[in-house]
Amino acid sequence: MESLYLLIPLSVMAVVVAVLVFFWMNKSGQFDDDQGPAWSILLDDDRPVQAKNSTEKKAEKLNETGDKIGVSENETPPESH
Repeated sequence: MESLYLLIPLSVMAVVVAVLVFFWMNKSGQFDDDQGPAWSILLDDDRPVQAKNSTEKKAEKLNETGDKIGVSENETPPESH
């Protein structure tokens, strides 16, 4: 019986802390978007993005402007691998 004098206040304090944590998370926006993360996993594009090297950038600049920047007349830009 004497242990209840200790356990009841401790359990009430634990409940109060749990309720305060719940309201704090709710106020901070933790529960605002509950379906967005689930859809982002399903719609995620897993293909890696390939980085462009400097010769590809020069070839793109050549195609966009029509100028012969960085490429001589007899030289063609290398193919990408």
